[in-house]
Amino acid sequence: MRRKYEVIFIVSVIAVLFSSCGGFDKLLKSNDYELKYKKAIEYMNKKDFYRASQLLEQITTVYQGTVRDDSVNYFMAKCYFGMEDYEAAATLFDTFRNKFPRSVFTEESEFLYAYSFYKQSPRIELDQTSTSNAIVQMQEFCYKYAKSPKADEAKKIIKEMRDKLMEKSYLSSKLYFDMGGEYYKAAIVALKRAINEFPDSKYHEEQLYMVVKASYEYANNSIPEKKRERFQEMVDNYYTLIAEYPETKYKKEVEEMLSVANKIVKN
Repeated sequence: MRRKYEVIFIVSVIAVLFSSCGGFDKLLKSNDYELKYKKAIEYMNKKDFYRASQLLEQITTVYQGTVRDDSVNYFMAKCYFGMEDYEAAATLFDTFRNKFPRSVFTEESEFLYAYSFYKQSPRIELDQTSTSNAIVQMQEFCYKYAKSPKADEAKKIIKEMRDKLMEKSYLSSKLYFDMGGEYYKAAIVALKRAINEFPDSKYHEEQLYMVVKASYEYANNSIPEKKRERFQEMVDNYYTLIAEYPETKYKKEVEEMLSVANKIVKN
């Protein structure tokens, strides 16, 4: 008996699904554009963004130039955002904000355009172009909509993305440093670039130390004709560290390097 009811239930579910699909297919073939518009909104409210996008795509040209032109395009962008196709969503929101600068949906479209880049920001070891774009677009949003309820969220995202770039910059420069040997020169360049880009980094003291250490090792392994010049650069880097951190935790080590460097520079 139980088996019988299970079969009936499964058949009923399948029948409902087929009925639902059949109704949607009929709606797709319909010329009732008003109904398609209303049903698209209903599907969006149910988070069925795929079906909503199919209906909206059919009526985009129908409502072009009408009072519904902006809402159809806005809802289409929202559908792709809801389907987590953030690259397509960013393109559609960008098109919308340029095409409808005075729409009631423009402010949110500007925010979601920036937010789409935020959602595309990958894990830290990968290329961070989307992260940089998120910062730029969120900054633009804050400038244009300083009093927006979304402004505080935008500022938090800017800080989060900037911290991510800071971490990326630190890890990339430290990688050269850790590799040592022939990579010390590249480490010096990468570390100084990271320091200039993020002077407020939580790794600032460590990065200044690594510049001193890398320049010391680079000079120490140079040909005799280059040693004096490169040790002088190491001395300059030492004083940069000490100027900012007089009691640095690396003081003993860097002073030992300074002693060696000064002997070679003077000779």
